[in-house]
Amino acid sequence: MLIAPSLLSCDFSKMGDEIARMDKAGADWMHLDVMDGHFVPNLTFGAPVIKWVRPFTDKPFDVHLMISEPLKYIDDFADAGADIITFHIESDSDIDKTIEKIKNRGLKAGLVLKPKTPAEAVFPYLDKLDLVLVMTVEPGFGGQSFMADMMPKVEAIKAEITRRGIDVLIEADGGIGDATIAEAAKAGVDVSVAGTAVFKAENPSEAIKRLAAF
Repeated sequence: MLIAPSLLSCDFSKMGDEIARMDKAGADWMHLDVMDGHFVPNLTFGAPVIKWVRPFTDKPFDVHLMISEPLKYIDDFADAGADIITFHIESDSDIDKTIEKIKNRGLKAGLVLKPKTPAEAVFPYLDKLDLVLVMTVEPGFGGQSFMADMMPKVEAIKAEITRRGIDVLIEADGGIGDATIAEAAKAGVDVSVAGTAVFKAENPSEAIKRLAAF
């Protein structure tokens, strides 16, 4: 299992140092949640902040756009240092054009599904994607409880990926920690976004190692 610490759970006043701390602890990716206060009821940070913290690690920046019109901002986040850009299937931008824009910038592209969006919604786009992010909480705030009823959705997407014989990762985000990661792994999750489970851990290195073992 790949582990992507969610910067939503870090101390924003020293985000660069927090990224370096997670890098040292063995994180695989860094997960950066961008929220616009419109698509979700919260505001976080944008491309300028990502650009400033990019030098603190060589690990891939997994940028999750929880914004209404992702297509308008792909270049900004690509220029800021994103390696992977995921955006919501429920957003207002044209999905095919947004995927194409991400790919044209040489980045990996992913689609995100909110809890109420069915697995089948992503099937028409699977062949163009590098990953699918299944939200296991309602997007917008960290520290929420894992929604186990999202695991059949993960299983359905995994089955379709396997059926087509394509190389697409499944990422899960929300409430993942020691008590829930086994269930996520069993369902077919390849990448787990972990927030409080690693940032609030006494020993982040040990926490990441435990989670990555699944």
